[in-house]
Amino acid sequence: MERQVRERPAVPVLFAARAGPDPAVSPAQVLLNEPEEAAALYRDLSRHPALSAACLGPEVTTQYGGCYRTVHTEWTQRDLERMENIRFCRQYLVFHDADSVVFAGPAGNSVETRGELLSRESPSGTMKAVLRKAGGPGAGEEKQFLEVWEKNRKLKSFNLSALEKHGLVYEDDCFGCLSWSHSETHLLYVAEKKRPKAESFFQTKALDVSGSDDEVARLKKPDQAIKAFWAPGDTGVVFVGWWHEPFRLGIRFCTNRRSALYYVDLIGGKCELLSDDSLAVSSPRLSPDQCRIVYLRFPSLVPHQQCGQLCLYDWYTRVTSVVVDIVPRQLGENFSGIYCSLLPPGCWSADSQRVVFDSAQRSRQDLFAVDTQMGSVTSLTAGGSGGSWKLLTIDRDLMVAQFSTPSLPPCLKVGFLPPEGKEQAVSWVSLEEAEPIPEISWSIRVLQPPPEQEHVQYAGLDFEAILLQPSNPPDKTQVPMVVMPHGGPHSSFVTAWMLLPAMLCKMGFAVLLVNYRGSTGFGQDSILSLPGNVGHQDVKDVQFAVEQVLQEEHFDAGRVALMGGSHGGFLSCHLIGQYPETYGACVVRNPVINIASMMGSTDIPDWCVVEAGFPYSSNCLPDLNMWAEMLHKSPIKYTPQVRTPVLLMLGQEDRRVPFKQGMEYYRALKARNVPVRLLLYPKSTHALSEVEVESDSFMNAALWLCTHLGN
Repeated sequence: MERQVRERPAVPVLFAARAGPDPAVSPAQVLLNEPEEAAALYRDLSRHPALSAACLGPEVTTQYGGCYRTVHTEWTQRDLERMENIRFCRQYLVFHDADSVVFAGPAGNSVETRGELLSRESPSGTMKAVLRKAGGPGAGEEKQFLEVWEKNRKLKSFNLSALEKHGLVYEDDCFGCLSWSHSETHLLYVAEKKRPKAESFFQTKALDVSGSDDEVARLKKPDQAIKAFWAPGDTGVVFVGWWHEPFRLGIRFCTNRRSALYYVDLIGGKCELLSDDSLAVSSPRLSPDQCRIVYLRFPSLVPHQQCGQLCLYDWYTRVTSVVVDIVPRQLGENFSGIYCSLLPPGCWSADSQRVVFDSAQRSRQDLFAVDTQMGSVTSLTAGGSGGSWKLLTIDRDLMVAQFSTPSLPPCLKVGFLPPEGKEQAVSWVSLEEAEPIPEISWSIRVLQPPPEQEHVQYAGLDFEAILLQPSNPPDKTQVPMVVMPHGGPHSSFVTAWMLLPAMLCKMGFAVLLVNYRGSTGFGQDSILSLPGNVGHQDVKDVQFAVEQVLQEEHFDAGRVALMGGSHGGFLSCHLIGQYPETYGACVVRNPVINIASMMGSTDIPDWCVVEAGFPYSSNCLPDLNMWAEMLHKSPIKYTPQVRTPVLLMLGQEDRRVPFKQGMEYYRALKARNVPVRLLLYPKSTHALSEVEVESDSFMNAALWLCTHLGN
């Protein structure tokens, strides 16, 4: 039977989503006393900006002998009036002596950088390159310009769209780059290859699109350049080349795509392989002395995210060495491995001996310094307040970092990297402080699965959950709880600022963020324990965490809800099918519902095979046993047991988990008279992160929870 929830009398309010619902779905009536309160709360908390980048200007010596540097920061913020993410910059001055900050503060107010896609200061700091878009919103009206600024004037401007040398310039964090040559005479960027114009076969002049033998042979080589930079002496370009034959696989959030490090000699025209070409590599970074390159390396075509290696390539000896290897399992408080997909743009110490980066360590994100000669790893932030750190850049040992917690929005900090052996003595100085939210309390729970749920091959693994709850509730037994398993499945929640959990906690919900076995940050063994066990081990872990927290905290066990996206939606739909009596409401975003039916339309078919427990090969179709296992591990199998009201929110342009997955679940629930509502956002993709979509989906989720859990 459907769970009966007692509700206080409420005025029916029709809340029509801006998204286009499925034609078969009638607009739902929802009951809520004051939805305006939730909207006002969202408007307030969404004003907190997020740091996206930072760079340091050249060191300047004053007439009095003191030194200072400029910190240029870039931020993003949701603008609910314009319904877009706006970007703005702010500069700060940092006065310092040899190894410590003397004074730091802002230099003026924030300025919006509308139309600016990429920017990079030259090595000397005397010039700045900017990639800018301009033009109308119509198709073909937008143009891209490459500008060079010097002091108080624009030195040069190139209309890249008019050059007709290539397509659009990449400006995202995956492919985009803007790199000055060491001589400051050339700029390097990555753009779409120019394609021949398509014409009808019935035009007077037909276009011959057949390729020559040379062109066909060239396609067998990696021709997708990622994160390129100038080689020492400006003799050529170093880049990551990525294979995309026989067809392209999704690359975002996938560190396992076969790729290698290459060098193109611009004088002789020769392309040289610098790394093993059977693995996956990312984010090469050249040392200040231009002698060595560090980069991350991962196995290919296995779990999308896993523990990586930090490798070092010596430019002059041509020798590659592994500086930090894969960590099978964390021992005590020791380092648990590298779990970042990209190194910061600036990550080298001034003496070219140490590399600084951030990485998840269990449910925190810390900063680490690695001695590239000895391979030793030292935490720069261990023993702090328990929040999470992100390194934005380091230059001449001055670090710029972000710090936040689940109850503290992002803060901007600077500090000098201490001498080797004294790394834990960093003295951090705040450039931009945020106000903490006292109404939110949080903690980390360590959980050990019961003996019957231990993995046979990887026994003894534990996992964690981050619990947010209202600080001083009048009666804790009346507090409802929202359970949020993360997506991936090989990712993790860390103790950083997250808008949605903070919103729910401010509304009066406890929020449980579960890092089940298979999450990143807990050692490679934890990651390898999950493929072949999805829909079972991860589901059991989340349910165990829920039962433990309800028992210890005494929240209202009759008002527990689920909320998750992608693999988090996969787990949420599993949980309401396997444990229908536990959950009173469920909200899912682009959930995986049927692994078997998803394989033919997703951009990550390897995910379907690997997570089901089989090796992936692009030229081999699954056999009947594999299809059966995929179906067996899918939430659609448990549809007959579902009684929980479900809100589905889908992006029609989602290539990762196509929206037909959610449609399949909607129809299955509708046929069984389970309360279900579907919101289809026509132009949105997997993350549903556009401001208009995100704000609308939050309001619908909040109303759904309040309606089905009771006010």
